[in-house]
Amino acid sequence: MQLHRIALIVGALLAASPALAHPGHGGGFSAGFIHPIGGLDHVLAMVAVGLWAALRGHGATLAWPAAFVTAMAAGFGIVQAGFAVPHVEAMIAASVILLGAAIALRLAAPVWIGAVALAAFGLAHGAAHGMELHGAPLPFAGGFILASLALHGAGIALAALFARISVRWPARIAGAGLVAAGLAIAAGAI
Repeated sequence: MQLHRIALIVGALLAASPALAHPGHGGGFSAGFIHPIGGLDHVLAMVAVGLWAALRGHGATLAWPAAFVTAMAAGFGIVQAGFAVPHVEAMIAASVILLGAAIALRLAAPVWIGAVALAAFGLAHGAAHGMELHGAPLPFAGGFILASLALHGAGIALAALFARISVRWPARIAGAGLVAAGLAIAAGAI
């Protein structure tokens, strides 16, 4: 029964389109909400944030998604103000790779170090959202922030499911899969 739920979650993640840059979004809340779900790079990174945070526990479960989302909103605002954020796509691919490695290795970083790392990744994701918007920024930002929090929640739920199984291998396999997906994203293969 539990493995069925894992398969369902993995299937939903794989259903996201494999686009790194998905420009041309209009403004509006619904466009913002759909945006992070429409790209495999964003889905994987945001679910990984919640998964790693919940696996770490001890305050990270709330602090790390909060750091990511806060920095993501800042990155969006920086781009909307006309400033450039360099190496956005490389940082997004790196976020998937490094989060996958942290999950696979069960890295228990201090909460503040994890928050700083996730804030850097969140800044890049937010900048990408800002570069791809063509329309009203505030409703769009509200949509992608809510969708991002939902994806973080999916990662937290996945960690809870793994904990109920009482074995460590599902999280390690998920982390290794994230590393492989991040490498494929970086290589332009997906």
